[in-house]
Amino acid sequence: MDLSNIIAVSGRPGLYELNAQTRGGVVATSLIDGRRITTNPTAQISVLADIQIYCIGEEVPLTSVFEKIIAFESGAPTRVSPKSPALKLEAYFFEILDNYDEERVYPSDIKKIMQWFNLLLSKQMIALPKEEEEKPAEITDVEKTETSSKE
Repeated sequence: MDLSNIIAVSGRPGLYELNAQTRGGVVATSLIDGRRITTNPTAQISVLADIQIYCIGEEVPLTSVFEKIIAFESGAPTRVSPKSPALKLEAYFFEILDNYDEERVYPSDIKKIMQWFNLLLSKQMIALPKEEEEKPAEITDVEKTETSSKE
């Protein structure tokens, strides 16, 4: 899961795919409607790959949180709406990440993470990891051994 070219721009909804960096800011394309934007040099831009979630004892990268949500939801969108009440959002996030710091991770942060997850999932930028097919290879090796011993 490579989120190094996906950015969030403060004051603008949704996520953007970074196209180019200029002296005057960045040029990016919205993942929601495909519109191109330019930012000024004072805009706060966050690269999703650099975002960390506060947990007790350590910080967890956002990509790891997305991987846990994917595994929890089996590749489907979140079962709790990002517009749910704060207690419901916190309970859901606790199921995903049981050691997150409840004092420093606010319900608004959880809401944003869930919205980003659902958007990235709908654009097929994140998905369930494909399991390697080692088991069928082992079976074919066994079948070859059994076939050659019968001959």
